[in-house]
Amino acid sequence: MAVKTIRKIGDPVLRKISEKVEKIDKEISRLIKDMIDTINLDEYNAVGLAAVQIGVLKRVIAINWGKIEVYINPEIKIIDKEEEEEQHEGCLSLYSIGCMLKRPRKVQITAITLKAERITFEAEGMLARIFLHEVDHLNGKLFIDYLDKEAKRELMVKISEKS
Repeated sequence: MAVKTIRKIGDPVLRKISEKVEKIDKEISRLIKDMIDTINLDEYNAVGLAAVQIGVLKRVIAINWGKIEVYINPEIKIIDKEEEEEQHEGCLSLYSIGCMLKRPRKVQITAITLKAERITFEAEGMLARIFLHEVDHLNGKLFIDYLDKEAKRELMVKISEKS
């Protein structure tokens, strides 16, 4: 177990699509422990972390919402494409810099637990946003990909000042 370095914007691994986890073995268990150690770090104050953010291209996310839960091979279905809300969104891979962003308000998540059980549940509001954000990471996307040119330019200036 160890705290891992968060990969930052510009690192090519963040733009790669993560691979499906075929079985929960020692390698995946070690990855999950590293992710939990990393998301637990007070300096990050993180609500979510995708394995790719620590350089591992596996479809695993950790969500820190009241307690840390890990989801393997998560899939998201948007429940109502018309119902969106705008909230502030940031990212550890973008030096925790963020901006306002519209996302669907309610989603359905299907994933595998650490006990290899397949679960399906709904999330809404900020929790839905966290899942959408982390699954985007698994698909090689960053939240800045949803911004218009002007908003993206402004955010990139802030990021360049931090890096």
